[in-house]
Amino acid sequence: MTHSPSVRKIAIVHDWLPLYGGAERVLEQILLVLPQADIFSMIDAIPPGQRGFLQNKPVTTSFVQRLPGAKTRYRSYFPIMPLAVEQFDLSPYDLVISSSYSFAKGVLTGPDQRHLCYCHSPIRYAWDMQHQYLEQSGLSKGLKSFIVRFLLHYVRLWDYRTAAGVDAFAANSAYIARRIMKVYRREAEVIYPPVAIDNFQIEERKEDFYLTASRMVPYKKMDLIAEAFSRMPEKKLIIIGDGPEMDKVRAKSGSNVELLGYRDNATLRSHLQRAKAFVFVAEEDFGIVPVEAQACGTPVIAFGRGGVAETVIPGKTGILFYEQSAESLAGAVRLFETGTFSPAEIRQQAEKFSAEVFRRRFSDFVRRNCQGWEASLGL
Repeated sequence: MTHSPSVRKIAIVHDWLPLYGGAERVLEQILLVLPQADIFSMIDAIPPGQRGFLQNKPVTTSFVQRLPGAKTRYRSYFPIMPLAVEQFDLSPYDLVISSSYSFAKGVLTGPDQRHLCYCHSPIRYAWDMQHQYLEQSGLSKGLKSFIVRFLLHYVRLWDYRTAAGVDAFAANSAYIARRIMKVYRREAEVIYPPVAIDNFQIEERKEDFYLTASRMVPYKKMDLIAEAFSRMPEKKLIIIGDGPEMDKVRAKSGSNVELLGYRDNATLRSHLQRAKAFVFVAEEDFGIVPVEAQACGTPVIAFGRGGVAETVIPGKTGILFYEQSAESLAGAVRLFETGTFSPAEIRQQAEKFSAEVFRRRFSDFVRRNCQGWEASLGL
């Protein structure tokens, strides 16, 4: 590269920008660590008044941005995403950071460039979760199913090959690090995603209700939670959230289960503070809401697979159970009620996942993998 050490150029490549979600919170913190970076994304649908987390920077988008309906139905263009991401010309940049759970890590870089990938997950619907996604999409049989399976086979080949272009991986949990090793045969450093724990205040006095909150989609298994508590009519459950599974959840809810539907962040925060415990049954890569509950000093009762197994300490900050069934959850609730939990100790656990901790660990990750460039990167 011909750049002098004082003007190292940095590019951050994000999969897509449809809204301000979990992956975008990571991008926001990366930009705070490396504010001079330029941003690339397959599509950008963030409205003008909501771009503060991008530091109001312009975003270079791919040709997918100009395709019909791409800003809302971008996932349907997955067969051409490998081509799209390879069209980004990153040759002027010394350091490329991909924030990837789909295609961003497939950017083309040269031998004198350094490519670091913060991997939220290898492409879930192309690898171990393919069959689940096909079933949920109604594509388990027929000609369309065959075509989609063929395309996903191609995506897997491309995804595996492009992992070789990454100099170092970071993963958002040990669970995802294991998936990266399984899929790409690469080691990954675990850097937990940032949780805005300062937005949540500890509450020592808990009320006599359990809480769960999520978008109602199949893998969240909200109907299972409703079913388990309906079998325990003496225990009150409040459910916050909406989605395509709402009718299914409602059908399994007894009189002791209260469905509030969608609620704003302030209402969710209030319930997280006051709940006896937060209930979580999904197998997530990380799981932000269980950490937010702990930031309120609220213990968590959770299915013990995925990232939540790394954030909840059994017997100290909550209870883990190991079968996604109403019976197993009910047993975990009964076990929970035999224990005692310290809100202050639970809050202390949540502080390990703060935005400040993320920025420090991500800075260290970049430093270690860009030795000799620290000053020119502003680190």
